[in-house]
Amino acid sequence: MSTKIRTGQAAPPLERAAFHERFVVHFHDPAFEAEADAIARLEDIAWGAYQEGRKAPFTRPAGPGFGDPSYPTSVEWLETRGRLIAAQQRWREPATPSRVLLICGSARNDGSCPGEVSKTWRLTDLAREVVDGMGVQADVLDLSEEERWRDPALVEVLRLVDERAGFPAPKTPPWLRPRLHGRYAGG
Repeated sequence: MSTKIRTGQAAPPLERAAFHERFVVHFHDPAFEAEADAIARLEDIAWGAYQEGRKAPFTRPAGPGFGDPSYPTSVEWLETRGRLIAAQQRWREPATPSRVLLICGSARNDGSCPGEVSKTWRLTDLAREVVDGMGVQADVLDLSEEERWRDPALVEVLRLVDERAGFPAPKTPPWLRPRLHGRYAGG
């Protein structure tokens, strides 16, 4: 019996102009003007990778435990899978303490905006104290700190929040997703 492949969920591929808009948004600062030619060359390379569908440029054989152990599989996917399996094993151990993931959803802090820490941070800190007082491990994801370093994980979190709220949001490249999956799978 053959399996029927279902398709139709993914958005259509970007046109060149839309790809350009999404690529150059990261260089919207006069400091990059001196390197405009270099950025254009990088964009051409990225466009070529996008057109060719190079979603997993680094692969290795899948290895034992897979239907085809010789299948070239994304190294990043295999590493993320390994972190998820390890997190699941730690979770299953009876001695592993319970964990709660607290997310401070404010994109600002006293370092990014003048003034004091955000109310969201203060509430998150109060929640952490309550959770700690219950003997449960609190793992805090502070999006303001993630924004400070422009962590791609923040892009994914905000995309999910926007998606749930019904706001249109740009597609997040698949290579950003494992950062969240690996870090927060053990909770």
